[in-house]
Amino acid sequence: MTTRRSRPAPRPPEGTPPRAELARQARTALADAVRIARWAALDAEPRTTAEPRPQAFLDQERAAAALDLTPGQIRAGWDRARLAGLVELHGGTARPGWRLHAWDRDDSAVLRGWVALFDAWSLVHPAPDDVAPGAVAEVVEAVPQVLSLLQLSAGPVVVPALLDLLGQRVDELREERCEVPVEGAADSAADGTAGPAPAGPDGRAALLDWALEGLADVGALTLGEGPDGRQATLTPLGNWAVWVKLEQICVAAQSPAGNIEQSAEDMLRGCAGLTPGPARDEYRAWLAARTLSSAVAELIAVARGEDALLRGLAFEALRVVGAPAEAEVRAAAEEISLRPYALLWLAEYEGADPDDAPEVLTREEATWLWVDTAAAVADHGESTLLVRHLESAVQGTVPALLDEVRAVGHPRTVQVLVALAAAHPDPALAKAVRRAAFQVHTGGA
Repeated sequence: MTTRRSRPAPRPPEGTPPRAELARQARTALADAVRIARWAALDAEPRTTAEPRPQAFLDQERAAAALDLTPGQIRAGWDRARLAGLVELHGGTARPGWRLHAWDRDDSAVLRGWVALFDAWSLVHPAPDDVAPGAVAEVVEAVPQVLSLLQLSAGPVVVPALLDLLGQRVDELREERCEVPVEGAADSAADGTAGPAPAGPDGRAALLDWALEGLADVGALTLGEGPDGRQATLTPLGNWAVWVKLEQICVAAQSPAGNIEQSAEDMLRGCAGLTPGPARDEYRAWLAARTLSSAVAELIAVARGEDALLRGLAFEALRVVGAPAEAEVRAAAEEISLRPYALLWLAEYEGADPDDAPEVLTREEATWLWVDTAAAVADHGESTLLVRHLESAVQGTVPALLDEVRAVGHPRTVQVLVALAAAHPDPALAKAVRRAAFQVHTGGA
């Protein structure tokens, strides 16, 4: 397997404010969204709807009156609250998001929320209706290049220079896709009647204005008039966000085992033979190449599978995710097969020492986890490890363990006991374990 060469992560731009100051700026940028989200959470009349359109979850008139905001400000703030993860839509109900609960005490949650809004700038500021969707998508794809120029310039950049760069990047994207320009596409793309992209200068200029205004709306840059005309300047938050994106690219490039492009299941299988440190590096690289919400969902889906080893590794990867996975892990705690793993994750997340975390499990949950871990060892480990696993049982004696294992109802109980009986060097104990496996198999006492 080819190992990717590590490249150094970029340093924060010179003059970047401290993290606490960036979080303060992000709180200011999202102040109205937070007020609206908190009002909705405390509203005595929860808003539900059979048709879950985002705005239908909020009584906009009551919110406007209560918060002394205009209906337009309420609509904009509610939209930002959803995009920043301050509220979550579940079926027909809106609920407070984990970031809202952590808003006042966790700068990381605040900055992640603002970055989520920054990533969604094209949704905050909808594109003009008279432009073809393909044209919009192409400009959105080219905007990171524009932002990189703004960061490298470390100051104002005139809009014509940004327009030239945008045109070059759009042309590169077309060339990468091997697209052949069609005669007349410029006019049709510009007026939205056909064509995938704004081939003409007027069309690109209009879409660049739309993109810059959208980025200004989320607080990533400012627009103003300079001696040479209209110009754009990154805000401290915007400057920091561009650096974060570059850092993520560099982290992704450092995938030590080369599993960054794999599915969650294949990535975890690739990490099964790694020691904890390199495995965590691999998890970080894999996560950096994806949106956290989709990555967490994929890891939870793998944890629901039949492979107990991957279940444990999935929760190790979720430990690297940290706070953004809290809501999904709490939901997973309601599922029998995931509950012990989820409870341990939550205990450690809330500050428990990893050695003390098992104390949060009931006897039954601890026994279920013992069987699940034994199944992972039986499937992927050596027989000596399975025998050694006996020492980790909370019961203290083999007869007590067998009694509780029979009662816990784990679907792999028979296979685990058969494998343990085959591996154990003590004939008498192996016989007792085989008898227990037979009783579970036949449903006997």
